[in-house]
Amino acid sequence: MPTIYAIGETIYDIIFRNNEPVTAKAGGSMLNTAVSLGRLGLPISFISEYGTDYAGNIIDEFLANNGVDTSYNYRYDEGKTPIALAFLNEQNDASYSFYKLYPEKRLELKLPDFNAGDIVLFGAFYSLMPEIRKQLISFVTAARDAGALIIYDPNMRSPHKDEIESLREFIYENLSLADIVRGSDEDFNTIFDITEGESAYDITKSFDCKTLIYTKSNTGVEIHQPGGMTEVKVSAVNTVSTIGAGDSFNAGVIYELFISKEKLHDISLEGLEKIVKTAIKFGSHVCTHYENYVSEDFVKNLK
Repeated sequence: MPTIYAIGETIYDIIFRNNEPVTAKAGGSMLNTAVSLGRLGLPISFISEYGTDYAGNIIDEFLANNGVDTSYNYRYDEGKTPIALAFLNEQNDASYSFYKLYPEKRLELKLPDFNAGDIVLFGAFYSLMPEIRKQLISFVTAARDAGALIIYDPNMRSPHKDEIESLREFIYENLSLADIVRGSDEDFNTIFDITEGESAYDITKSFDCKTLIYTKSNTGVEIHQPGGMTEVKVSAVNTVSTIGAGDSFNAGVIYELFISKEKLHDISLEGLEKIVKTAIKFGSHVCTHYENYVSEDFVKNLK
């Protein structure tokens, strides 16, 4: 049976409103996607690293309880599980302070046996970190060579803008490995100083990635393929927190791709529009609560 793999950072998020902590959750963009997929009952393996400390044990138990396979996680004794303080503003968007103490040895794992039909999601700043870059690229390249579908989410926010030039070649390599890029207007503005979806698609096409899903916050989503472009509008929701919205959008895309069993090149622009409409439901739902993933009630109603 095909398997979904999400490769990314594990963080313990402590969320603040009005300078007071309101909740704490397992986080990290790929982890958030993995939990949503696990709650949906899909075969999801999370490839990551975190400590054997108290926070790491909370996260490990949480992943297992939510149907996420953790057999490809690297647990370390030296160092600590990363912590993020997330401060919500009046629009319920978060700004972060990160606290990380990694060990010298990182992500020391055996490669999974990837197969055709698998789906691999990777991205965010973690995919650009020199300390784990060799291992991460070996995973993604092996999956691609085996015939897996590769999805790249740059997830690159403005605080990292000053680091872009030193990481640009890594970003280019990530784009070249992807079958689908799911990037936001903020991602492409941060990396390439562009503000239009068509310009973003010109960039992904130049790296031979022919499918771009370009999200524009709460206004809409553009879908670009060689056959054309279409846009799906986003309905307004009452937000509690936007943390995990994009990650859950990714889960919606993967959910539809997985259950359809269609090859990407066989999916029409209209078919991608259906996929994106489901993804918008996922992302919008997560904005209505403090969790970074779809709720159990959402899963019941979806099924």
